[in-house]
Amino acid sequence: MITITTLQEAKEYLGDCAAALGNFDGVHKGHQALISRCVEIAREKGLEAVVFTFLNHPANEVAGRNIIKNIMTLKEKAEAIEALGVDALVSIPFVDSVRTSSPEAFARDILAGQLHARHAVCGFNYSFGFKGAGRPEDLKAYGEKYGFDVTVIDEFDIDSHAVSSTLIRRRLAEGNVADYERLTGRRYAIQGKVIVGQKLGRKMGFPTVNLALNADMALPLNGVYITEIYVNNEKYHSVTNIGNKPSVGHFTKNAETHIFGFSGDLYGKDVRVEFMDMLRPEIKFASIEDLSAQIEKDCLAAKKAHGIE
Repeated sequence: MITITTLQEAKEYLGDCAAALGNFDGVHKGHQALISRCVEIAREKGLEAVVFTFLNHPANEVAGRNIIKNIMTLKEKAEAIEALGVDALVSIPFVDSVRTSSPEAFARDILAGQLHARHAVCGFNYSFGFKGAGRPEDLKAYGEKYGFDVTVIDEFDIDSHAVSSTLIRRRLAEGNVADYERLTGRRYAIQGKVIVGQKLGRKMGFPTVNLALNADMALPLNGVYITEIYVNNEKYHSVTNIGNKPSVGHFTKNAETHIFGFSGDLYGKDVRVEFMDMLRPEIKFASIEDLSAQIEKDCLAAKKAHGIE
């Protein structure tokens, strides 16, 4: 999959295409169904399969601040889209020239003119053009005028709930990482380089690897989670605390992972932590002794969940 970040590049490098339209934050099962249908149409018609989205969330750009937190990094989003068989990802900044385009100008100049779209696929609630004035029925009308067909994908439900990025953010905020997996088909995960912490866990007999968390991302509720961690492509059972460590002070929210059956120095190493389920919310304990006793209980509970002693 190639990645294109300007409309000029799209005009120069893309051939006739079927374009999946949307923000696709979280690339959940509804998004996957939409993009997969676009790929199917592209293959049927001999077109390139393209996903068209924005680098920055339109709502944040309009508001001038981050009112909506991203579920995935741009890299994670691209990898999830590529896995669906897409030929090209067109991910451009939501700049004023795009924001102020009328719905018709968006369809004529961007979709038909610069993306060379011959088919567009969107969700039932897709909006486009200045202030989101365009709707799927408008897109169909413009498609007839400017030479592209339109397929509208119905709402995607799981257990009578419409799957959406908003629902995923809500489930994360509740600590419901098991639902995240059910809605997206993959585990919630964080990854990055291990940083130096306060080494409090080590002093209590539970050494941890520490990861910084990006406050601009949608993050889980503070608490203790059953996790698995990947170190040098090797998987280890683990337990992870997300939070501010209220029992020992007040710190920036981070992730501390205790790895079962592992010893070694991981400072500066890249790791990936995948979340399976929540054990309990974060608690402020009256003493370090109480905290240590609870950590031991958490480790026993996590080991039981992993099927290890």
